[in-house]
Amino acid sequence: MTVDFTPTTVDDLEPERRPSVTLALVPVLAVVAFLGIGSAVLGLDPHVPLLWSIVFVAAFGRYLGYGWPDLYDGIADGLLMGLQALLILFTIYALIATWVDAGTIPAMMYYGLELLNPTVFLPVAALLAAVVAFSIGSSWTTVGTLGVAFVGIGAGLGVPAPMTVGAVISGAYAGDKQSPLSDTTNLAAGVTNTPLYDHIHRMRTGTAVAFGLAVVVFAALGLRTGGQIPVGRVAEIQTALAGTYDLSLLVFVPLVVTFGLAIYGYPALPTLVAGVFAGVGTSILVQGTGFVPAWEVFMSGTAPETGADLVNELLATGGLTGSAWTITVVVAALALGGLLEYTGVLAVLAHRLSQGVRSSGGLVAGTGASAILINALTAQQYMSIVLPGLTLRNLYDEFGLDSDELSRAVEAAGTPTGALIPWHAGGVFMASATGVPTLEYAPFYLFGLLSPLVLFAMALSGRGVPARDRATERAQYAD
Repeated sequence: MTVDFTPTTVDDLEPERRPSVTLALVPVLAVVAFLGIGSAVLGLDPHVPLLWSIVFVAAFGRYLGYGWPDLYDGIADGLLMGLQALLILFTIYALIATWVDAGTIPAMMYYGLELLNPTVFLPVAALLAAVVAFSIGSSWTTVGTLGVAFVGIGAGLGVPAPMTVGAVISGAYAGDKQSPLSDTTNLAAGVTNTPLYDHIHRMRTGTAVAFGLAVVVFAALGLRTGGQIPVGRVAEIQTALAGTYDLSLLVFVPLVVTFGLAIYGYPALPTLVAGVFAGVGTSILVQGTGFVPAWEVFMSGTAPETGADLVNELLATGGLTGSAWTITVVVAALALGGLLEYTGVLAVLAHRLSQGVRSSGGLVAGTGASAILINALTAQQYMSIVLPGLTLRNLYDEFGLDSDELSRAVEAAGTPTGALIPWHAGGVFMASATGVPTLEYAPFYLFGLLSPLVLFAMALSGRGVPARDRATERAQYAD
């Protein structure tokens, strides 16, 4: 994918509007305080502390001398950067509803309960999600389709939903990072001027270590979870599903259409829209739903009456209109990120980071840390890749590091960690698609936790960082 966004650098800032490092920390600390107090202490939805943060940063911008039109431009830049994510969010909500009504997700649950058991469920879920995400190049599509079904299967097998979601998201992001079809993989390579397959090759070791450790832990959790299926639960769920939906092979047509187009190389948005139409068509032709009711499901979601409360709860969806809560959180977070970027706060902090670097390992680790910070402040994984990817390129040249070191750092820390942040587009989407709050699945989203830790360990230990002569480096900064 191409990116027209060019981040603000300190050289772009007018001297009279450029905040000092100390001053730039003020809005950052305010945002952290608002989000921490508003959500963790007061229990408010993230919309409220995000609004407080927007108002504070806007006032900060006015203090620096920016006019209202300037601030509007900053907000618009942030929203434009996340427009694709917003459109995908809308579409995924509709897709999940139409696939439930079509019988696609119920059929995946039915047959999954036949084939899987609690002991192997978690590592298998992670591995299958990784294979699918690698094949189609989209972690979000994988979680919004396969992940939703796995939550239902896990519930039938007595596996806690946060564990299931953590396993699926771990696999989805691991596969996405290694896929040449992934938008973030291409973006990280593009903004750092790195050949795509050089970037993928450089990420391979860290990804394999982080995901391998995650699968081992999921296997251990599976051994502890095994044997806890309530008597008759699987039969009850399967009976409810079979009594409500036609579960013939035809209901997998939406799955075949969506994954087929993704594998063929179509972008995520038109692929998902095609999946929606395939779902509506399957509802009409296979399940016998009327034309108007099928499109009403697209808008308003599903509320099935299967005779089993657990199944009803798992298959209840909100449709397109159900995305309002999620979309408004993401819009507010993107607006906040746009203001922080436009007012030069992020540029000043990035510049300070570059001045404080004393080793190649420290540079790689600092790049990863900055990607995580930008994720938290802008709620958009694209920004966490683009901003450090473009602003730190020259510094990597100075340290004699290849561009694939920079591309690896921004993606290893930027792409997977967004799903750990409750107000981030990734965290909001994963929680809303699976029905499990971000902070509940986060302890089990092992790949998101391990990927940056493996990056930091490799960078600070010197493994995987082909720096220029280290003796020269030490001598340069000895004083």
